Order: sequence, then structure tokens, then C-alpha cells
Amino acid sequence: MADTKIPMTPRGLVLLKDELRRRKEVERPKIVLAIEEARAHGDLSENAEYSAAKEAQSFNEGRLKELEAMIALANVIDPAKLSGDRVVFGATVQLTDGESGDPVAYTIVGEHEADIKRGLISITAPVARALIGREAGDTVTVRTPKGTREYEIREVQFPAADG
Repeated sequence: MADTKIPMTPRGLVLLKDELRRRKEVERPKIVLAIEEARAHGDLSENAEYSAAKEAQSFNEGRLKELEAMIALANVIDPAKLSGDRVVFGATVQLTDGESGDPVAYTIVGEHEADIKRGLISITAPVARALIGREAGDTVTVRTPKGTREYEIREVQFPAADG
């Protein structure tokens, strides 16, 4: 991971810190206990439970390092403190799909926060990259894995300061 700042919302930072705490306080002790129990079964060279527990430990420790690095490099951007007419990180963008005419809404968030089912798209996603810097009334053409899509930006919104 490069030493560049990672944009994320305050909610994204909370999610990372929660996962870090859970992995340290819940998962790590559970894995240590599993290793101790597997060790008690004797011969470690043919002990599948021991191997699985060690593998889980390795994965957990790797994820802990990853989480700590992301938290250290976090560039927290609070969308509630943003305003304006242009699409930027943290904005919720109301769109009209050029093909179907259906309304679509996306909020642009950090990579680890993205959840397309909830309308949260990563700042690195093709749609988000095409929207950044644009404003209501603009039409954007986006090349996606599913082909070229066209969207009209209807509105750019930012959450209220208390929400």
C-alpha cells in the first residue's frame, strides 16, 4: 500500500476501527484458543485443525496490519461539511439513466466503504470518476464492464450537518 492518503467518510473510519477492535479483541483470542486446543491433540505435522487455526491466525494478523495502515493513512472527509454544485467525494448524486430513463442515486465514498446495493460507489469506480467535477444538468458517458452508459446529473446533494 502506497503512503498516499486514503479518502473515506467518518462512517468509513468508524467501520475500520470497529473491525480492527473486533479482530484484536474477539478473533485473535478465539484463534489462539483454537491453536492451543489443536496443539493438545498431539502430532502437529498431520493435524488439520492446527493447520487451519494457524492459517486463520495468519489471515487475521495480515488483515490487522492492513486495517492499521488504512486508519493511519485515512483522509477523513465529512460530506456534511461540504457544499456546492459540483460532484466531489462524499456527494450524493441523483442521476437519470439515459437508456431506461430510470432515476439512480449514488453516494461517492472510499473504496472499502463501497456497497452498490446501498448506492455507495467507490471513488475509483468508473461512474464516480466520470461524475467528479461535473454538476447538475451535465450528461456523462461512462464506460463500464457492461458497456457504455449515459447519465444525466439531476442533482448534487450533501447530507445535512446533523445527519
